[in-house]
Amino acid sequence: MVRTLSGMLFHISEEANINRFEPRPSEYTIEPVVWAIDAAHLRNYLVPRDCPRVTYYAGPQTTGTEMETFLNRGSAVVAIEHCWLERVAQCRLYCYSLPGQTFECLDEGAGYFVSPEAVVATGVEVIRDAIAEFRLRGVELRVLPNLWALRDAVIASSLQFSIIRMRNALPRSAP
Repeated sequence: MVRTLSGMLFHISEEANINRFEPRPSEYTIEPVVWAIDAAHLRNYLVPRDCPRVTYYAGPQTTGTEMETFLNRGSAVVAIEHCWLERVAQCRLYCYSLPGQTFECLDEGAGYFVSPEAVVATGVEVIRDAIAEFRLRGVELRVLPNLWALRDAVIASSLQFSIIRMRNALPRSAP
């Protein structure tokens, strides 16, 4: 079932002054699309675009044991590699507001929406301190030497997750 949205969606970018978002080819869709995120999942994008990250939160099927194991200090976790921390601390992000009428939900657990049509931004908020933004949202920013073990554990769990830009992650550590 396709879910559309009449409310507001968002697109986070390191680029200032984007007025119109044009559909672009994607490896995840047949047609070019504009990507957007719902408000609940903005936390997953409070880092530079190319930053690899493992993001997760408890879903309806998440067990109490996994909540204790994975979510010890907040409602959600965004994990990055230590080598990205300085870039995250120094990045300036732009959170564009997009009307949701032409968007369809691609992945409800990750909050991904796509539109086959160009979309005009209705506003933009500058995020100057991403780390403070995580705190304001009650999200734990977890900094690890390597993401692969966490990625594997999260995929094997009952958590809701989104794993982004792992092609930019450090190589897996030797066992």
